[in-house]
Amino acid sequence: GRLKDLIQRKNLHLSGFHNVVLDEADRMLDMGFIEDIKFLLSLIKGPRQTLFFSATLSPEIENLTKQFLNDPVKISIRTVATSAQINQDVIRLKPGQDKIEVLHDLLVKTDFQKVLIFSRTKYGAEKLSRALHSRGLKSESIHGDKSHAKRQRALKLFKENIVDILVATDVASRGLDIPNVSHVINFDVPATHDDYVHRIGRTGRAGKAGTALTFV
Repeated sequence: GRLKDLIQRKNLHLSGFHNVVLDEADRMLDMGFIEDIKFLLSLIKGPRQTLFFSATLSPEIENLTKQFLNDPVKISIRTVATSAQINQDVIRLKPGQDKIEVLHDLLVKTDFQKVLIFSRTKYGAEKLSRALHSRGLKSESIHGDKSHAKRQRALKLFKENIVDILVATDVASRGLDIPNVSHVINFDVPATHDDYVHRIGRTGRAGKAGTALTFV
């Protein structure tokens, strides 16, 4: 967004650039920056080297590479195994059980001190956070539909223990350093094994034990 603004003000010209590095491409996609990316790439004329880095390889990212890369080479790095410090378990819902009520009954337990909950979608994260808040729990959310300032505010409240629960999407939470998370809850099952490892790795850090629960 800032680059686009500089270009439109004629304070920056991209004609002399021949290298493009797009880090966290999946996050850029989730945050709605795809059109800005297309605009910037269209201004770079002639041969160029383009590098895309992404923690996940979704169909949208595949389409992006087809649009902007010629004969791309894909390099994948295997995610490390889960930490032995993390106790992993599943929550099996019985027929007729309300998923949010089951979650609420867990969160009111005293050992659930600082909980990071993952939702598959931006809408789902916001809806779940509001539902928990309406039940008297101190909850915030971070996802791509929130402004940077609002995401930072929610994160600050969670880090400072002003709220006990943070509901997040995979992309919005990437790269965040959140200490002392007692529990990670996969309210929605992650799409891949790597996503699962990345999610639950937010607990059980610095030699402390943690718990990861997945709703199935």
